[in-house]
Amino acid sequence: MSQRRFPGIAVLGAVPIGALTAVQARVNGSLGAELGDGVLAGGISFGSGLVVVLILAAVLPAGRAGLRRLVAAVRERSVPGWMLLGGVAGAFTVASQGLAVATIGVALFTVGFVAGQTTGGLLLDRFGQGPAGVVPVTVRRVIGALLALAGVAVSLLGDRVGGIPVWMLVVPVIAGAGVAWQQGTNGRLRLRVQSPLAATVVNFAGGTAVLVVAALVHGAIVGAPRALPADPWLYLGGPIGVVYIFLSSVIVQRTGVLVLGLGSVVGLLTTSVVLDALWPAPAAPPTPLAILAAAVAIAGVVVAAVPWRRRRSR
Repeated sequence: MSQRRFPGIAVLGAVPIGALTAVQARVNGSLGAELGDGVLAGGISFGSGLVVVLILAAVLPAGRAGLRRLVAAVRERSVPGWMLLGGVAGAFTVASQGLAVATIGVALFTVGFVAGQTTGGLLLDRFGQGPAGVVPVTVRRVIGALLALAGVAVSLLGDRVGGIPVWMLVVPVIAGAGVAWQQGTNGRLRLRVQSPLAATVVNFAGGTAVLVVAALVHGAIVGAPRALPADPWLYLGGPIGVVYIFLSSVIVQRTGVLVLGLGSVVGLLTTSVVLDALWPAPAAPPTPLAILAAAVAIAGVVVAAVPWRRRRSR
């Protein structure tokens, strides 16, 4: 049976994507704080992810076959150039994690990220950006998106937001919208070359290139970063990104961009609540507010993604 008949299964697969995104945000934010350079932290994260995914593509027969199809499609120009740019959005996301998460915490970063991802997913589905094609803007999907945004609003009720620079709240919103576009783009590339791994390679190659150039420019302007930290866990952001980007490219064709985003919101918010409770940042929202925000967002996922049975007409 097709997973399209049971979208709840695909949504459950989207939840770990959000959880991994929250963990990656904490890892990259901590690396950026240690280095004193969030852009370089993003470059290290994407670069390590690129190494992992290239090894996988070289070792696995399906990966090698996917790369051959990708190279052939690029040569034949059957893959539009914009399908190769998903990594640019990912690069911006990991750089923003490195710049902001150590200060505002994972949960508050999630506030802006969810706002951008939810509204971006709704619009992208409407215009057919995802691999599922044009997904109608139904009342149920709009209500689900609004509930997710209501969860975002709840997180902003704390009194710690006032002292935060405005850009730290705006950048995650842009990153969230970018990730919605990235998920749809990677999903379409995956369908075109019939290889999630090849799509993941493209994502990490493009993101690494962008971040390496950005890190060099940033270093030339502000000076050399601090010495590289010795803690191994600070370098796990890239491998974590490999896992969730691979999962996103597979699941998005079953769910559409919006529902994938909403499903990942469940994992993202709940995991960020746990992380900030155990490892608080200076501007992290109070735990009760973060829990309430997660509950409201989860309600939005249920409304948008769970198929409600209609009574059969006699």
